Amino acid sequence: MEPKVGMKFVERSMRRNEDIVGVIFIMTVDQSKISTSNTPFALIDEHSAIRSEQEILFTMHTVFRVVEINQTVKDKRPWEVHLAITDDNDQQLSALTNRIKEEIGGTGWYRMGTLMLRVGHFDPAEELYNELLEIASTDTERAIIYHQLGWLKDQQGKYPEAAKFYEKSLEIKRNTIQEDDPSLAATYANIGGVYKNMGENSKALPLQEKANKIMEISLPPNHPNLASSYNNIGTVYQNMGEYSKALPLLEKALKIREISLPPNHPSLATSNNNIGQLYQNMGEYSKALPLLEKALKIWEISLPANHPDLATSYNNIGLAYKSMGKYQKALEFYEKSLRIRETSLPPNHPDLETSYNSIGLAYNSMGEYPKALEFYEKSLRIREISLPANDPNLGTSYNNLGVVYNSMGEYSKALEFYEKSLQIREISLPANHPSLATSNNNIGQLYQNMGEYSKALPLLEKSLKIWEISLPANHPDLATSYNNIGLAYNSMGEYAKALEFYEKSLEIRDISLPENHPHFAESYNNIGLVYYNMGEYSTAHSYLEKSLKIGEISLPPNHPDLAASYSSIGVVYNSMGKYQQALEFYEKSLKIREISLPPNHSDLGTSYCSIGSVYNEVGDYPKALEF
Repeated sequence: MEPKVGMKFVERSMRRNEDIVGVIFIMTVDQSKISTSNTPFALIDEHSAIRSEQEILFTMHTVFRVVEINQTVKDKRPWEVHLAITDDNDQQLSALTNRIKEEIGGTGWYRMGTLMLRVGHFDPAEELYNELLEIASTDTERAIIYHQLGWLKDQQGKYPEAAKFYEKSLEIKRNTIQEDDPSLAATYANIGGVYKNMGENSKALPLQEKANKIMEISLPPNHPNLASSYNNIGTVYQNMGEYSKALPLLEKALKIREISLPPNHPSLATSNNNIGQLYQNMGEYSKALPLLEKALKIWEISLPANHPDLATSYNNIGLAYKSMGKYQKALEFYEKSLRIRETSLPPNHPDLETSYNSIGLAYNSMGEYPKALEFYEKSLRIREISLPANDPNLGTSYNNLGVVYNSMGEYSKALEFYEKSLQIREISLPANHPSLATSNNNIGQLYQNMGEYSKALPLLEKSLKIWEISLPANHPDLATSYNNIGLAYNSMGEYAKALEFYEKSLEIRDISLPENHPHFAESYNNIGLVYYNMGEYSTAHSYLEKSLKIGEISLPPNHPDLAASYSSIGVVYNSMGKYQQALEFYEKSLKIREISLPPNHSDLGTSYCSIGSVYNEVGDYPKALEF
């Protein structure tokens, strides 16, 4: 096409819509560089409806290299993309093509189907495999197609269907080959992967180990499939909370992939992502984030813009920022992840509920409880449809709803959800899994909020015992546990014991958390309140001011924890007889609570009572009565 004609089409489209940008492709074909055995284009001006345009038809497999991209001189909205044709003599293209051939395997339509699965085009891949199944003439062909359909359903989050297809493939293979045949390894590994995704780790582990045993015998030590096998076993151990077993396996997988794969291969991203997630679970956030960012960088280069693995990467980086107390940044990554998943996945896919759950976590941490509740309920609806009744992820959903209702002061609802969560976790997880500790901790905290300290303390101590067994010595969850036991002792009037636990908690947080993390505000606030209860008002005031300073930096302006901080400082001023200052802080606290909490929340009652007590002290009895 003549450049002027092409530009007219571009300009016409841009006039219709000011928000779009025009692109014109300028192709250079150097015939001296094209192999004589392969002509990738034909002049078709004689056959064209508009002969003056001198049209050229390129074959579908023609590959162009992007040379440069420029904005046009006279107008910044149209862009020019300069392309140069390539052929078999292009070394980079040849290396890439050979790598794709090596990884995709098979021939003809089978290779095309595998490629579709790799790039996330699931619907056309399913159509293709169903057609191939209809015309399949041998058991070998049927076994391959069932295996691929299993992989497809696994990617779509339809795990029971995936398991059925994989098992059909396995049944055919067992009738035709020996039990230790290398081709069985992939099927065992994939069935194990489906069970892992369904939360059935005890079923997944022996299948992954069976696959690994076959691969270790039949493959060279640096084969990429062996790396995948070590990775699979490592992620199962990670799900079981056995982090010390998971880490060496995930690192072994990464080492093989670094030797055997190109530097921007998606499997390298998977390894970095998984090790990053593991460090996050271990509370080592400074190690986790660079690995997760490295994974994202590789996936952004090697995958299409709406690929589900990119969504996973954004979600995981969001989790890291959330753990570091950077809630707004976390939300930004969670929303990026959700946008991709809503575009690329079916409406009830488990990864979608992961996104809703993550966004709920961010809003909960930011003190926006109605929004958190909305996203947690969306997540739960999908999980109840797509997961078995005792899946650990269902336990997580019920737990998270309990956390929100607890924060909103709806204790009976919170208890109902916490107990549902604990029941599932006791059935589906090992006895010392960290999630069981979380459940006991949350129910203990709830009883504490309800003033039932004799019920709270044993649960908090049970939680601590599990975390001490299952987590590294400086894990942030251990700090949370010590903090909560300190709260229980403080409420029971055992201030020396409370202080001991609060200081243990602060010691871990000093080592494991970034500066100005909201948990520091919590620690300083709680230590301040113990000193207040012991009558050491100036020491209390010093800690509470420290807490407030961090809270004002790290939390949104209407966060309930900020209200608690203002209230605590008000209490100290009131006891020191500084009524005007006390009133000022109590009113700041009330203002936030009226915005962020439900109208019948007990913390609102505390605020009204505190302001009333100040007016009573200064002799303004009508106002005191009003509050």
